[in-house]
Amino acid sequence: MTDSPVTVVIAFHSGYGHTTRMAEAVHSGASSVEGVKVELVEVDSMDEGHWARLDEADAIVFGSPTYMGSASPAFHTFAHDSSGRWARLAWKDKVAAGFTTSGALSGDKVSTLQYFTVLAAQHGMHWVNLDLPPGAHEQDLNRLGGWLGAMGQCPGDKGPDAMNEADLDTASHLGRRVSDLALTLRTRTAA
Repeated sequence: MTDSPVTVVIAFHSGYGHTTRMAEAVHSGASSVEGVKVELVEVDSMDEGHWARLDEADAIVFGSPTYMGSASPAFHTFAHDSSGRWARLAWKDKVAAGFTTSGALSGDKVSTLQYFTVLAAQHGMHWVNLDLPPGAHEQDLNRLGGWLGAMGQCPGDKGPDAMNEADLDTASHLGRRVSDLALTLRTRTAA
């Protein structure tokens, strides 16, 4: 087994800061696992160094607000630009997961998470689901009842500071889960 840390890169776009807060929560959870290095990458400002870090990562977590029933246009551009990596299987067997947020309680966030799962599958990645039952109360983890990834909701007329803490805690849980599984996968493949 190599002595280098497991690396998790959170590749995300945020329109108004809500998704940034979710990304930071995923980062917090992922970095709480010993032996894991975590980095945030905003997909609308990619350079070759960012692409190289994604190529070298053990896990990539996708994040975007849900706009009009899917990921944001900036995230779609990133996905399109990843096609060269797809052609050479650069992300094959990496761990993948995703998170999204919208102004509405539903907001069709599941469509965005499904989009991420298809993107990950096309790259040959291993999708990590959210292993939490739906919460029954506003303060419960997974209060929005997602299975494919972490979901957040904040009314469109409120800023990122008004986000529900349970949604951020759910994103943090997802980050820990990604790190744990990436570390397990690295350990097993090195054995």
